[in-house]
Amino acid sequence: MIQKLIEGIMKKDAPVVVGLDPNLSFIPGFILKEAEKAAEGSVPEYCEKENVIAAEAVFQFNKKITDAVCDLVPAVKPQVAMYEQFGIPGMIAYKRTIDYCRSKGLIVIGDVKRGDIGSTSEAYARGHLAGKAFDVDFATVNPYLGSDGVKPFIKICKEHDKGIFVLVKTSNPSSGEFQDVLTGDGRAVYELVGHKVSEWGADCKEGVYSNVGAVVGATYPEQARILRKLMPHTFILAPGYGAQGASAKDLSGFFDADGLGCIVNSSRGIIAAYKKDAYAAYGDEGFADAARAAAIDMIEDLRGAIHGGRTVWNISR
Repeated sequence: MIQKLIEGIMKKDAPVVVGLDPNLSFIPGFILKEAEKAAEGSVPEYCEKENVIAAEAVFQFNKKITDAVCDLVPAVKPQVAMYEQFGIPGMIAYKRTIDYCRSKGLIVIGDVKRGDIGSTSEAYARGHLAGKAFDVDFATVNPYLGSDGVKPFIKICKEHDKGIFVLVKTSNPSSGEFQDVLTGDGRAVYELVGHKVSEWGADCKEGVYSNVGAVVGATYPEQARILRKLMPHTFILAPGYGAQGASAKDLSGFFDADGLGCIVNSSRGIIAAYKKDAYAAYGDEGFADAARAAAIDMIEDLRGAIHGGRTVWNISR
């Protein structure tokens, strides 16, 4: 599966994944009104009407964003919490979003951050990666419980040609409270996790890279340089670009000498671009066009900054 992602990046000249994390405040009012009309007379007894409306609005918003960017980027990353908050209708919208994105030829990274004791992790893995329920291509995995919680995911990945991205150094400000703590031998906890990720992925390689990837926040470029050397065969998913403060210049250490090895996530910076001054001219009705413009700007920004402008991408649109 990692080779499919790499091929998608090279084909579309874009190491970019769009995060489909639709907070209701991002969704234009006209879509919410359309969703309310669609919900009339079709609310199951076990669901709140507000959740049915919100879930329909989320899916319609995602659909328009996907249509606008599917020819530009190789992958999307829906964050499951943004759907779970709306209960059963929300999870149906999550499934509809996954299926629609796959129908457009996009790779889907399910940002689910699961991880538990062995049997529970295997159930999570089957639900998200085995085609039994949600059927994403990659899932994010929390390694806090150790190998017991990660190996069931790797097992399912091998059986179904899927992949995972293990949380190593996350982009949030307080990540250092645990991840940067030094161990007895002077290494930070995130380095120990990175070493384990490299070890877990050793027999899951497809060419240079493994189906066991790592999440490394774009907001921590120095740690990324350490991890890139520590995990030479590990593909990196880098959140934190744009709205969280990381720039293209911060990302040079995430990529290998060939300009590969990393895919950079942007969520709010793309899907809510129409709310930013730079794209305000598109207005509410043009939110999807604004997302497209923001995606193109991001791709060109990365191309100009990584490795002094020498990359494998050649954007001509």
